[in-house]
Amino acid sequence: MSDQTSGAGSHPSRGTSGGGIALVILGVISALIAFGLLAGGSVLMWADRTQRDAAGYLTSPTTRLESATYAIAATDLNVAVDAPGWHVATDALGSVRIVATDRSSTAIFIGIAPAADVQTYLNGTAYDQLRGYSMFPGTPAYTRHIGGAPTAPGEQHFWRANIAGVGTQSLTWKVESGRWALVLMNLDASSGVRAAVSVGATAPFLFALGLGLLIGGGIALLVACLLLFGGTGMLRRGGGSQSRESSVNPSPAPAGAPPPPPPAFPLPPPVPVPSGTGHALRIEGRLDASPSRWLWLVKWFLLIPHLIVLVCLYVAAIVLTVVAFFAILFTGRYPRSIFDFNVAVLRWSWRVGFFGYSALGTDRYPPFTFDVAGDYPATLDVKYPEHLSRGLVLIKWWLLAIPHYLIVALLVGGTTVAVHGAYVTAVSVPYSGLITLLVLVAAVAMLFTKRYPAGIFDLVMGLNRWVYRVLVYVLLLRDEYPPFRLDMGGQEPSSMPGAPHPAPFQPLGRSSAASGLNG
Repeated sequence: MSDQTSGAGSHPSRGTSGGGIALVILGVISALIAFGLLAGGSVLMWADRTQRDAAGYLTSPTTRLESATYAIAATDLNVAVDAPGWHVATDALGSVRIVATDRSSTAIFIGIAPAADVQTYLNGTAYDQLRGYSMFPGTPAYTRHIGGAPTAPGEQHFWRANIAGVGTQSLTWKVESGRWALVLMNLDASSGVRAAVSVGATAPFLFALGLGLLIGGGIALLVACLLLFGGTGMLRRGGGSQSRESSVNPSPAPAGAPPPPPPAFPLPPPVPVPSGTGHALRIEGRLDASPSRWLWLVKWFLLIPHLIVLVCLYVAAIVLTVVAFFAILFTGRYPRSIFDFNVAVLRWSWRVGFFGYSALGTDRYPPFTFDVAGDYPATLDVKYPEHLSRGLVLIKWWLLAIPHYLIVALLVGGTTVAVHGAYVTAVSVPYSGLITLLVLVAAVAMLFTKRYPAGIFDLVMGLNRWVYRVLVYVLLLRDEYPPFRLDMGGQEPSSMPGAPHPAPFQPLGRSSAASGLNG
C-alpha cells in the first residue's frame, strides 16, 4: 500500500512538469507568431505613412530594362479578385503607375492588356520575357523568345491602357481582376528596347492590413504571455523549486529503514556565497573517469532532440526576460517564477553543453527535466537576489556587457570577416570559437589515449564559467558584473575547502554610479 501511495504521489509532479513544458512550447510558438505579425504590421504602417509620394504612390527604385529584341514583356501579372461580391476588394487595390524614361530620341510605348491577347500578339516575335520585377535595384532576369519583327503596337486595339512618346512617359492603370501583361516597346516596333522604369501603386488597403496585423500580433502576444506564465508557474510548482527544496532538505527516512546508498558521483557540499564575495552563479562539472573514445563522434546526432527543445526554451526565456525587465524597472525585484524558469533553462543548457561540444565532460545522456538532477555530473544554480537596481537594468544588458560580448564571441563562435568591394561583413559562426577548438583537441586525445587532458578540462570549465556568468548578467538575473578572470577547474573556487573568496569586478561603484541609477 505504501508503495502504491508513494508512486501515486510522484505522478502529479511529472504531470505538472510535462504540462508546464507543453505550455511553454505553445507560448514560444505564440510569441514567434506575435513577433512576426507585429513586425509585419509595423513595416506596413511605416510604409503607408512615410513612403508615399505627393500623389499617394508607393514607388519602387528605378530599374534599367534593356533588350536587343523587339519588346520586353511581363506576362504574369495576376489579380485574383474576381469572386462574386468582391467589388469592394477590387476598389481597395487602387491604381498602378508605370514610369519609363528613354534618354534617346526614340519614342517608346507602354501598354497593359489581357495576357492572352499579348501572347497572341507576340507569338512568333523576338522578345524578352521579364521573369520578375524586383522592388530593389539590380539586374533583371529575362527569358529570350526567338522570332521575327511584330507589327507596330499602336495599331492594336486590345490595350486597356497605353501611352507613347519621347522622353519620360507615365502610364496609370486602375487595377482590375484578371491575368494581365505589361509590354515595353519602341513605338515603331524597331529592335533595341531600353528604358529606366519604376513601378508605383496607391495600395489603399495597406493601412487596414497593417492595423489588422498589429491587432492580431497583440492578441497573439497576450496569449503567449498567458501560456508562458502558466507554464513557468507549473514548472516551478512541480519541477525545479520542488526538486531544489527536496535536495536541500530531504524528507527523513522512516524509522527502521536502511540508510540510502551513497551517490555514484558524490557532490561537494554546497557552500553559500557570502554577500559581496565570489559569484552568485554556481556552475560545476565532474569529468568521467573513463570517457568513451568514439561516442563524441555521434553526440551531434544524439543532441538534436535537446537542441530543438532548447531553441524553444531560450525564445521563452528572452520573452520572459523582457517582462522581468519592466518588473525590475518598476519594483526592483525579479519575479520569482520567471527567475526560476530562466535558471532552469540555463541549467538544462549547461547539462547539454557538458555532454556535448562545450565540454565533452561526460557520456551520460542529459535528462529532459527542469529538476536539479543532483546525481548528474553537471550542475548549475544561481542565488536569487532580494533586490536589483532599477536604473542599472536599463544599461547593463547592452552597454556594460559590450566588452563581454566581444570576448564571448571569441570563446563560443569564431568571427569571420569577409570583404566584398566597399562592404565588410562580420559573421559569427556558433561552435567555432576557442572552447570548441580546445574540446576538439581533447576529443582527439581521448581517441588515442582514452584520457581527457586534465589541463584542457580545467581551462574549458573556466571558459564556460565565463560565458554563463555573462548569460546570468544579460538575462538580468544578477547585478554583479562578470569578473574578467578564469576560475578554472570543475568546482567553483568558493566551494573548494580553504579557498578565498575573490572580490568581484564592479565597473560601477555601488556608492556612486550604480546607486545613482536606482529609482
